[in-house]
Amino acid sequence: MTLMEYVRSQLSDVQNLEFCIRLLVACACGALIGLERSKRFKEAGIRTHTIVCFAAAVFMLVSKYGFADLASSGGDAFYGTREADPARIAAQVVTGVSFLGAGVIFRTGGTTKGLTTAASVWATSAIGLAVGAGMWVIGLVSAVLLTLIQLMMHHFVVGSDAYAKNRLHFTVENGHEFNRSLMAQIGDWKATVTESTVTRRNDGTTDYDLTVCRRKAISYAEMKGFVESHEEVISSSNNLLR
Repeated sequence: MTLMEYVRSQLSDVQNLEFCIRLLVACACGALIGLERSKRFKEAGIRTHTIVCFAAAVFMLVSKYGFADLASSGGDAFYGTREADPARIAAQVVTGVSFLGAGVIFRTGGTTKGLTTAASVWATSAIGLAVGAGMWVIGLVSAVLLTLIQLMMHHFVVGSDAYAKNRLHFTVENGHEFNRSLMAQIGDWKATVTESTVTRRNDGTTDYDLTVCRRKAISYAEMKGFVESHEEVISSSNNLLR
């Protein structure tokens, strides 16, 4: 038996084609949901939602069809398993790798990092299960599809991924007057505030800590021009988050 004959003995070409279409539809559904989240500047955007939906589809395919080669013609017995459940180890991969993915997620200030990487780790485990179950076509197509999702989303960014994120910090003496000026300046910059914290200190000063998103990062010159026009600013900082 040749390799192609063996592959086709597990699943037919029509089945493999249908499975690939299911994966593409899952990617489209995840991207649609992620686009809405991305437009609201949420940390889990298009890439993360697309990969999670895609990975869930791969897991479902493996769960339904990955053990077809073990079933008898009547579908009521498994060869060589001694009445054991052949899916029990595969089921633990879904939850076990989730803990591994959680280890790469971390929060820095008001920004969460590693969500897409965690989703990719989870999706990679699904691909491993597909290959291990003998679903060669699905495993290879999934690997290529996951790689394309990552590459395309990096090169053709949409939603909040197309925005630069700056973290601005100001310490001022007259917070009431400065607040109106700051909001007006953010409007002039055509930026959107996604997070903000205002802290009034006992010495009369006020700290402003804001995270803003804009198509183009707020430059040093823009920040300097704003600060120099406000004598009440004691100190300031501008950090590019992404």
